[in-house]
Amino acid sequence: MCQAAVYLDDERIMEDVIWVEPTEGGVLLQTLFDAPTAVSGTLKGIDLLKHRVLITSDQQSHDSETGS
Repeated sequence: MCQAAVYLDDERIMEDVIWVEPTEGGVLLQTLFDAPTAVSGTLKGIDLLKHRVLITSDQQSHDSETGS
């Protein structure tokens, strides 16, 4: 199948995700049978070979921009 695992700041937060949708407030994720889940953060990348979706939290993005 073509489901993916989702990582937020290198921590696995969801498995078997079939839908990823960037939104103004973050990223909307959905599995086959569960209701959509909204995650606050920025879509960093999608690795199709490893079935991974990488999201960076807004806090970590802010820290890297300011050098904290």
